[in-house]
Amino acid sequence: MDTQFKKGVLDICVLSLLKKKDHYGYEIVRKISKDISISEGTIYPLLRRLKKDGHVGTYLKESNEGPSRKYYSLTKEGEIRAGKLKKEWIDFEKKINKILK
Repeated sequence: MDTQFKKGVLDICVLSLLKKKDHYGYEIVRKISKDISISEGTIYPLLRRLKKDGHVGTYLKESNEGPSRKYYSLTKEGEIRAGKLKKEWIDFEKKINKILK
């Protein structure tokens, strides 16, 4: 998949995952990587930007498998942004599918 295309959809992917439940960074990478080839180096800068923009918050949680993990959670602003991105995606998908037919 084209790198620029991936960058365009990763925000909606991350926000959609966080809308369902809080996740730690590597968990986000694993879940998205099941369908889209990405690296940790792609997600962590995106998470920092989403936090800076007020769309996600963070907290530490103890882990049974080692040191505490930083979890990411969706803020109210993030929920609004996720909803807008989802609507834009659905509209975009309809237009692209119309062209492809």
